[in-house]
Amino acid sequence: MLEKLTQQEEEAMQAVWRNGEGNVKAFLDNLDIDIPYTTLASTIKNLEKKGYLTSRLVGNAYLYKPAITEEEYKKKFMNGFVKEYFENSYKELVNFFVEQKKLSPKELKEIVEMIEGKK
Repeated sequence: MLEKLTQQEEEAMQAVWRNGEGNVKAFLDNLDIDIPYTTLASTIKNLEKKGYLTSRLVGNAYLYKPAITEEEYKKKFMNGFVKEYFENSYKELVNFFVEQKKLSPKELKEIVEMIEGKK
């Protein structure tokens, strides 16, 4: 059972997913935020302990790679998010975004077309 990630861990995982297998320096270069190398190295170690990353020693450096795909992560935590905040209703989720003016009529129409195209 994977536990939810902190914002910092999620940002590190985004860099890992973009990079694929790599070392901490490669992930640091792929981060959208500026953090110290040691902070990222510590976060990467925590992600490995939590089961999100696997590592292997190559020479004297560890290479890390994702143990879970970004798609698997999104699916797992979106389901929990919708259940927790929207009474397990994706309709309520969409309604929330419409009410907050985060979804335009055009975008809503595109969503309906995507759903109808899946039938």
